[in-house]
Amino acid sequence: MTEQAQTTADAAAAAIRDGRTALGIELGSTRIKACLVLADDPSTVLAVGSHEWENQFEDRVWTYSLDAVWSGLRAAFADLAADVDERHDATLTTVGAIGVSAMMHGYLAFDDSGELQVPFRTWRNTTTGRASGVLSELFGVNIPLRWSIAHLYQAVLDEEPHVSDVRFLTTLAGYVHWKLTDRKVLGVGDASGMFPIDPATGGYDAAMLGKFDSLVGERAPGLHVADLLPEVLTAGQSAGELTPAGAALLDPSGVLQSGIPLCPPEGDAGTGMVATCAVAPRTGNVSAGTSIFAMVVLEQPLANVHHELDIVTTPAGDPVAMVHCNNGASELAAWVGLFARFAGVSGGDLKSDDVFEALFREALDGDPDAGGLLAYNHLAGEPIAGMSEGRPLFVRTPDSRLTLANFMRAQIYGVFGTLSLGMRVLADEGVKLDRMFAHGGMFRTAGVAQRFLAGSLDAPVVVAETASEGGAWGIAVLAAYLSAAAEQDLDGFLRDRVFAGAQVHTVEPDPEDVPGFAAYLSRYRDGLAVVRSAVQAL
Repeated sequence: MTEQAQTTADAAAAAIRDGRTALGIELGSTRIKACLVLADDPSTVLAVGSHEWENQFEDRVWTYSLDAVWSGLRAAFADLAADVDERHDATLTTVGAIGVSAMMHGYLAFDDSGELQVPFRTWRNTTTGRASGVLSELFGVNIPLRWSIAHLYQAVLDEEPHVSDVRFLTTLAGYVHWKLTDRKVLGVGDASGMFPIDPATGGYDAAMLGKFDSLVGERAPGLHVADLLPEVLTAGQSAGELTPAGAALLDPSGVLQSGIPLCPPEGDAGTGMVATCAVAPRTGNVSAGTSIFAMVVLEQPLANVHHELDIVTTPAGDPVAMVHCNNGASELAAWVGLFARFAGVSGGDLKSDDVFEALFREALDGDPDAGGLLAYNHLAGEPIAGMSEGRPLFVRTPDSRLTLANFMRAQIYGVFGTLSLGMRVLADEGVKLDRMFAHGGMFRTAGVAQRFLAGSLDAPVVVAETASEGGAWGIAVLAAYLSAAAEQDLDGFLRDRVFAGAQVHTVEPDPEDVPGFAAYLSRYRDGLAVVRSAVQAL
């Protein structure tokens, strides 16, 4: 090791020992990740840890058990601590600040003793159609199926017995934060997926709270929704400290100290915006994982209400148009897994990443319209596409051009299909973008998914070197922002302190991909009738 490298390593170890760090933890759909960064330079990742988990479909409800939440968090933290020890020969006893992020939306309802009343209903559930329709009309804004208030009202409509006992509603990030700090709070970005936010006050819309209480007055007398929701905080505000009980939940060994400050808990959409430096007006980002969604920061309110567009906020409270699709890259990953298995039984020795890379590169040779092939990634219901349940399909006509390149291009296009339906509605509203950032594992193969996304949006797409770190890094950055919020707004902090030296790669739309994807999307829209038939028949 050179003298300079040794000095850098010694400085990192000293920062860890002194707690001049920030820790981000994110509970994603398939992995719980932990990321430790330098507090003074959050672009420097010191260590990472993770734990794989998966949702269950039980009694026709997509859910995770709370036991799985805590066993997974402990495993991810232990993996992080082991990485700290291996990389830096240091013991992780404290950090400067902690942030918790998780999948947005859904329904976690607790009684006055803190007991969960029904299994966690995640964002993936689409059983709230009646509630969503009534509330959207009542409030005059789109209330998506997955929002917490839609789940609560659907429970009221269905006369579920637990409703009378509910005393607290929160999201997954809010739940974990509550248990770590004993504070029932939520970052405004995540809170905006529970109940509409009033941009003038930065809190829940008071008029809509009153309308909801009047709506449920006869069915659920005494229910006052404002009493059930977490306190709303913005990025940079103090959100409590790690209690001794909370420290034990993360680290049963007792090494982790209590008293560590926490930033407001946020949803994965907000941390994705932070992780791509897309919190200012006329910027946006696309996050692709189990779900896929686009966030576009608005300059002014939209003229109309659209069921394809959700109005949420950045972690700083600025209004955002969100196009959220329940289905992202999972079906694509399943097909890649099939090819990887074929390679294995054929005597090949390729790692999963190698198979992804080879197949993605092959897609570049496909026809601009994917040769007439269509891929639908609907493992779960997809509200934007009008699907109550998921039926993943691969469809082609007899005159289509079935090649491996076209097949893979169709599969990647399919990840962006429903998203593009929503983005075209946003474009029709006249919303302008200076840049669109992308992050998620499918963008690790340089120039493939990024190029196809640019073609689908007809806009430049930027991928930064931090793209694969994702939300765990984003919430670590928000934790680091706690000590800087008094001096700088969030956008300035990101541009000056986090992304100033970041390596980025920008891809302009390919002139053949734009009309090619448009032709694909036209067939894709027509072919949704086939998917609807599959939902009815299978």
